[in-house]
Amino acid sequence: MRPALVAGALRRWLAQTAHIDLPSPECQLTAPAAIEPGALTRRPYFCSGCPHNTSTKVPDGSQALAGVGCHYMATWMNRNTSGLTQMGGEGADWIGLSRYTRMRHVFQNMGEGTYFHSGYLAIRQAIAAGANITYKILFNDAVAMTGGQPVDGSISVPQICQQMLGEGAKRVVITTDEPEKYRGVALAAGVAVHHRHDLDRLQRELREVAGVTILIHDQVCAAEKRRRRKKKAFPDPARRVFINTAVCEGCGDCGTQSNCLSLTPVETPFGRKRAIDQSSCNKDYSCVDGFCPSFVSVLGGAPRKGTRGTPDRDPWKELDGALPEPVFKTYRATCNIIAAGIGGTGIVTVGAILSMAAHLEGHAASILDITGLAQKGGAVISHIRLSNSAQSSGAVRIDAQQADVAIFCDAV
Repeated sequence: MRPALVAGALRRWLAQTAHIDLPSPECQLTAPAAIEPGALTRRPYFCSGCPHNTSTKVPDGSQALAGVGCHYMATWMNRNTSGLTQMGGEGADWIGLSRYTRMRHVFQNMGEGTYFHSGYLAIRQAIAAGANITYKILFNDAVAMTGGQPVDGSISVPQICQQMLGEGAKRVVITTDEPEKYRGVALAAGVAVHHRHDLDRLQRELREVAGVTILIHDQVCAAEKRRRRKKKAFPDPARRVFINTAVCEGCGDCGTQSNCLSLTPVETPFGRKRAIDQSSCNKDYSCVDGFCPSFVSVLGGAPRKGTRGTPDRDPWKELDGALPEPVFKTYRATCNIIAAGIGGTGIVTVGAILSMAAHLEGHAASILDITGLAQKGGAVISHIRLSNSAQSSGAVRIDAQQADVAIFCDAV
């Protein structure tokens, strides 16, 4: 919330209730600038091999509701997914809305962390209300949106199945990329395990069932797979998939099937084709699900590490003397700095370095980091306020048109 917005509201309230007339705030409330048509924007997205690339799909003719978690990003991926509610309110809006629409059924996405937190109560409410809804519980073994922390509590897929059937769910099914891991696992009566390839068929069946149904999609978070593999704590398949550009027709079906960021365009003498970025590929293999003969699997191979040679020239030396000396400006009270970029570009580090430098020189410094979905390529903005004395001055958040310095760390 912008300081000018708070200041304006307080000024009006004090004038009406206490008859205190305060001067207008230093920063006036201005409307945000409109984005120019055709301007580039950068939005966060699912990681390569993310389970949500598969689990958030819905059949043709169906609608899904979003919630708190990485799966919310499906709302801008043309997946018939919309809405947002607080933890514990998933599906509650549908209970009221369903009485005033011709739509008979919806899907509601929910992470297992949200389920354990309070989503379980929302499902109980939907069952008590007799709503026609399928809850898709996306079990990815981590709180992926905020750094891969473990779910705060003991929870498992068999436990969720037993709880849901005990509460009165009409049907519970499990989909997973590894059905074999459920061999020998005791599940509640009537609960079947299916490969994720059956997701569309199962959702079509569940939407025809009256009442509350549950679909649990069990697939480990792709970012967590990557972290654990680096620590040798998670199986690393020996298979790597490549695209033979001589066979690829550039149709893009691999991207349609997988929704994966590791599929990149590559220019060839015969036009634009597709390639797999091996440095970001998390070995989900859903890109091969389409009907395409251009994929090549390599078993037991590993990407060759490049050798770092001595460059012929030092680009930094070429800049030496070519850059003008900076013009220093003296600030009477504060210097307001905005640093903006995306996750991984060092925005938070820039703020930490500047504030520590100010602190070492005896100046007060304040930082407000807005990270949001930084781990998914989302925007990161750091508000840095440096005082000319040891006393802080002003709100931490820098308002519109109040920045003295802007540092941009992303070309887009």
